[in-house]
This record gives sequence, C-alpha cells and structure tokens, in this order.
Amino acid sequence: MGSESNFNTLADFRSQRDLSAPACKRLDLLFDENTFMELGVFAGSKDRASGVVTGYGYVEGNLVYAYAQDITADGGAVGAVHAAKIKKVYEMAAKTGAPVVGIFDSNGARMDEGHDAMAGYGDLLACANHVSGVVPQIALVLGTCAGAAAMIAASADIVIAAEKAEFFLTAPFITQAKGEKVEGAGSAKNAALSGAVQILEADEEKAIERAHQLIAMLPANNLSPVPINEFAASETIPVPGMKAADLIASIADAGSVVALQPDFGKAAVTAFAAIGGSTAGVVATEGGRLDADTCAKIARFVRTCDAFNLPVVTLVDTEGFVESSAAELAGSVRDAAKLAHAYAEATCPKISIVTGQAYGPAYIVLAGKNANADVTVAWEQAVISPLAPVTAVEVLWRERMVGTQDVAATREALVTEYKQTLASPFAAAGGGYVDTIILPEETRGTIISLLEALEGKRVSKMPKKHGNMPF
Repeated sequence: MGSESNFNTLADFRSQRDLSAPACKRLDLLFDENTFMELGVFAGSKDRASGVVTGYGYVEGNLVYAYAQDITADGGAVGAVHAAKIKKVYEMAAKTGAPVVGIFDSNGARMDEGHDAMAGYGDLLACANHVSGVVPQIALVLGTCAGAAAMIAASADIVIAAEKAEFFLTAPFITQAKGEKVEGAGSAKNAALSGAVQILEADEEKAIERAHQLIAMLPANNLSPVPINEFAASETIPVPGMKAADLIASIADAGSVVALQPDFGKAAVTAFAAIGGSTAGVVATEGGRLDADTCAKIARFVRTCDAFNLPVVTLVDTEGFVESSAAELAGSVRDAAKLAHAYAEATCPKISIVTGQAYGPAYIVLAGKNANADVTVAWEQAVISPLAPVTAVEVLWRERMVGTQDVAATREALVTEYKQTLASPFAAAGGGYVDTIILPEETRGTIISLLEALEGKRVSKMPKKHGNMPF
C-alpha cells in the first residue's frame, strides 16, 4: 500500500504486501468479489507507505472509484503523495461519470511535510467540490476523521459512520483544555445528532453494506437515468394520522427505504426509496411545526435529489413553521426561505401530496406554487388553509361566537365547519390549487402513475451561475 524499498522484482513486492490491513479489508467488503483494481500501487514518500489505498471496481455491478486511508501506515497521515493518489481517483471519476466512495481513517497530516500536506488537503477539498452534483459522493467514516479531512468527508452527498468512529473539526482535547467539556464531543454519534452524519451504523460492516445499497439506488452521475430495482410491493396501507416513517414505508417498495439524518430535524423524515422499482427521494413531515434543523435537513435533501434528477415526493402534514420569539431571534425566516429556495430552484420531478394539515407559508413552500410542484394531490381528509383553522375562525367568524352560551363549543363547531368548507381540499381543487383528490389507499398507485408520467420532464432555466440561497 505504499513503496517499500526491499524488493527488486514484482514477485518480491507482492510477497511483501500486507493485504490484511484494515484499508484492504474494507475495500474487499465494498467491492464485488475480484473486481477491485488498485491504482498508484508503488507510490510512496521517502521510503514510506503512502497511507492510502486507491482504485476502482464494481459495487452491485456499478463502476465505483474509491480510496481507503490506511491507519496502519504512519497513522494514515496525509502528505503530498497520499493526496495525489486520492486526487487521481476524483479525476477519473469525473471523466467516467462514476460515484466516489471515500473511507476515512487517519490521524491527520504528515507534520514533516508541512505546507505540502496543507496543499494536499486543499487539493482534495477542491476535488470534492468540483465533482459535487456531478457524481454521487459517499463518505464512510470508519475510524478517525478530523480537521480538514472532516471537511472533505462532510462535502460528500452522504456521510455514513460507524458508531465507534470519531468525526470532528476540532479535537476534543483542545476544547477540553479551554475548559469546555461536552459529553460525546468528537464522536460519530454526536455528529449524527448534529446532522453532520446522515447515517449511523453499529459497525463498519453495516456501514459498508449501507453504502452498497445506496450505490445501487443512486444514479451513476447527473446525466444518468433514475435506477430501476426490483422490490416487492409494500403490504402496508396508508391511513390518516400515520407516523411519517410508516407513511413512507406504505408507499415505498418493501425493504427499499433508506432514511437520512433520523436523529436530526425530527419534524420530518427524509429518505431514498424505490417506488414501483424506481428510486425517488421522499420527504414526509411529522404533523407538528418545522424548526431550523428540519428546514436545513429537507433543503439539503431536496438539493441532493435535484442534483441527480431524482424525483421528490413530498408528503405534507404540518401546522407550519415554529412560532416563537426565540426562533425569530435565531433567524427562523432565513431557515424558512432556505427551504423555499431549495424547492423552487429544483427542476427534478416534484409531486406533493397533502395528507393532513397544510397551513400558510409551510403549505406554500412544500405544496404550493412556490414549490413548483408538477402535480399537487390531496387526501380527502386534508385541511389546506392560510391560517390555522382556530385562528381563521377567530378572524372570519368571530361575530358568530359572540353572545353564545358555550363559546368553546361554538368555536369547536365553527372550526369543524371551516375545515369542511373553506379549508377543504375540494375548495382548493376548485380554485385550481390541487390537481386531484384521492383516498389514502390510492396513494402508492397514484405516485407510481405520476412518476411514470414525469419521467421525461425537462426544464430550461434562466442563464446564471447559481441562485443565492439564504444560508
């Protein structure tokens, strides 16, 4: 996995190689049997191993480029040669339109290379961002991933980590020296709670297995068609009030759902899933209010789907955005606008289904005209309103409550009336804001039909470098 100087023939070199190192074992688990071809085999620095294994092969029959840092070779230290080998992987992936998988396990930079090591990290950050949105990038954090390496990993589309891994920008011992003590700081588990890690698995074998599943489900690049996989149909029937995760499972093919960031932004579930064999991104709100973390989670997910033209199916059931002075002071309007920007800018096929409540700005962002939804569908039980029904009744029909013996009972009756009339999906459909109304049990079939109809969607955008999302 680097250059050893004690050989004169290829046979000698091969006999001396240690293929039991963690990096080699991890790549063996990642790639289909006997398909991995190593690149830069003899590259080393100052008679030392390069600290990384790079190459390409096939994962579930798909061409993939990968690199795995070798913690057993100088602690997987990053130097000029180490970085050059990884850079080659990115360059070949860009030329061939194939995904990149990075396996991170390194104690940091080669200190004796100083500026060369920093330049190497800079090259890798540039490479990761250069292919961002062109080919899928998956980061597998299976050991220590710190500092600049953590930024490279976080630049990937999906970060998968093993529970025992470490993932941090600033080492915990540095913050502790300053008097800060945070339980779990620097752990992969903490990174998952903060949203920096999208998928946390119990061990590295399960993490690599998850990468297998994602590679099979994601397009090879931004010009490739949406993958088609064979799964059995779900046996779950959707019903009103169902939890978001269960609702996604009811419309997805059995066993195909891969949820991202389940411990972050809990007011919504985001997941890749096969629906009728075709991969889609699914967003399902949980019924409450959308906070800053949830907005960031959904926005990032929608942009990821859009980069690779994966359809986005949004299941809307929310009371709106968080209402609090603390949220306002923290810039909640920026978070809401960020979510709105992500939906409005996305040109992938977009289907919105109102399954429950859809009030005010949240409805506009997720299912209204701002979302540019190709088709908006509603369950017959849905409630679509510019304000929460209780508030709407106070504004519109307050005089109908004045003088009644039981104001609370009257208000409740008026709220029910409002939901069944002005806020009903039939009223929205009458105004052209909902394209069709369905029963819950018809949801999966409707989505499959719409995905087929939207398969050839093409949109020409105004010429510009990019939109200016309110981060």
